[in-house]
Amino acid sequence: MTPFGLAHLTLLWLSPPELVSTAAEAGYDFVGIRVNAATEGEHQYPMGPGSPMARETLQRLDDTGLHVRDIEFLTLRPDTGPSHWRPALEAGAALGARTVSVVGADPDRSRLTDTLAALTADAAALGIRPTLEPISYQPVRTVTEAARIAAAAGAALLLDALHIQRGGSTLDDVRALDADLIPCLQLCDGPLTAPDHLDLPARLPLGMSADGSVLQAEARVQRQLIGEGELPLSHLVAAAPAGTPLSVEIPHAALQSRLAPLAFAQRTLQGAHDLLTTADTHA
Repeated sequence: MTPFGLAHLTLLWLSPPELVSTAAEAGYDFVGIRVNAATEGEHQYPMGPGSPMARETLQRLDDTGLHVRDIEFLTLRPDTGPSHWRPALEAGAALGARTVSVVGADPDRSRLTDTLAALTADAAALGIRPTLEPISYQPVRTVTEAARIAAAAGAALLLDALHIQRGGSTLDDVRALDADLIPCLQLCDGPLTAPDHLDLPARLPLGMSADGSVLQAEARVQRQLIGEGELPLSHLVAAAPAGTPLSVEIPHAALQSRLAPLAFAQRTLQGAHDLLTTADTHA
C-alpha cells in the first residue's frame, strides 16, 4: 500500500497539532511539519522539544496513529552552519521525523556540498536524513544537479511535481535516479507553463513572502488540485520506485477561502487516490 501524507504547506495556517488531527480525520497516513520558518518575516511555530505545542502534537500523533515523516525547512546559504540546523533537527527528532527538507541557495556548488554533508552527518546521529529539493527559483533547480550534490553528501532528494516542471527537469531525469535517492514524492497539479501573472491574496499564511516572483507565488499559494492541471503526475508516480510515499502539497488560496480545512484535506487526498489508479496503467 502506498502511504499518503499531508505536507504542512497545504494547510500552513493550522498549527502542528491541528494539522495532525485534520490529516487523521481526512484519512492520511503521515504528516510533514514546518518546524523552521522558510521565508523572512514568517511566523514560526514554537516546536522546540518539550514545548507545549510539541507535547500536544506528540499526544495527537499518539492518539491518531499518524507519524511525522518529514520536517521543514532549511535553506542552505553560504553562511549556514550547525547553529542554524540543530534546533530544527532536535525538534524533528522529538517528533520522530525521518527526513528534513532543505534547499540549495548557495551558488558555490562545492561549498554547498560540504554544507550538506556536514548537515547529513549531524542529522544521521538523530535518525534523520536531509532531502535536497530542486526548486525552480533557487540556484539548485534541476533534478540532475540536485542528485549529484545529494549523492556526494550522503543525502537524498525531495522531488516536487511543480518544481520538476518549472525547473526544466524531465521524467527521464527521475527515472535515472537511484531508488535510494527518492524517499518521497510531493504532488500537486498546475499548468505546463508558468503563468505570467498571479493575483496574490491580501495575506499569505504565517506571513510568508513571495518577493514579487510568480514562481514563488504559484508554489506557495496557487497550486492546483491533482487532476485539475496539466502536469504528468501519473507518469511521475510510475517513474518512482513502487510504493514511494506520496506527500500532498497543494496550497490553493482560492479554494481554501471557500472550504473548511477538513473538507480541503479530504478533497486533496481523494485526488491522490484517484491518481494512483491512473499511474498503475503507466507503470
